[in-house]
Amino acid sequence: MTLKLVIFDVDGTLVDSQADILASMGAAFASEGLARPSREAVLGIVGLSLPVAIARLRPDDADPAETARMVEAYKDAYLGLRVAGGPEASPLFPGIPALLDRLSERDDLLLGIATGKSRRGLTALLDGHGLTNRFVTTQVADDHPSKPHPSMIFTALMEAGVEATDAVMIGDTSYDMDMARAAGVRAIGVTWGYHRPEALTAASALVADSEALGCAIDAFAGATA
Repeated sequence: MTLKLVIFDVDGTLVDSQADILASMGAAFASEGLARPSREAVLGIVGLSLPVAIARLRPDDADPAETARMVEAYKDAYLGLRVAGGPEASPLFPGIPALLDRLSERDDLLLGIATGKSRRGLTALLDGHGLTNRFVTTQVADDHPSKPHPSMIFTALMEAGVEATDAVMIGDTSYDMDMARAAGVRAIGVTWGYHRPEALTAASALVADSEALGCAIDAFAGATA
């Protein structure tokens, strides 16, 4: 068993976007005159596609039209914050730029993304951080069912030409771990993100910082350094 494809989640794994997520979700609920959800509740749904996330925060059988308006309000608020704050509105976690640089230099590894972000949001983020050319496959919420459905990983594997046994998913939420398990790929859970470590029960390994993540990837790839 070898490792050929490393698939990354984005929010809570590569970048710390919680401030903008919290503010945008607050704006979405305020747009319909609703009380702002708690920080814990909002961070608990990070990784889900927006319509699913908002519906989960509103378990009261909300009118689909209202949910759709809230999705657009969230997107508008997030875009405004991103334009105002630039790349540092969603800063890369410590050590991530160096890790991506090192992994990108390896001839035996491909990098991919599977995220609940929209295509527009992911493109802006990757462009802002100079990461656009790092990834051979980028899967977004626009094109797939919400995590933990395995569609994103299946498509990433197909585009990269890699078997499930030769891939690993890196993420910070139970949705990432469950998606990986459903797709038949191994998973590494990062504990610096938005779900508590005890929620990442489907992970093959847990890591607490980017150095440990690099070591775990190397171990899966059969490398010692």
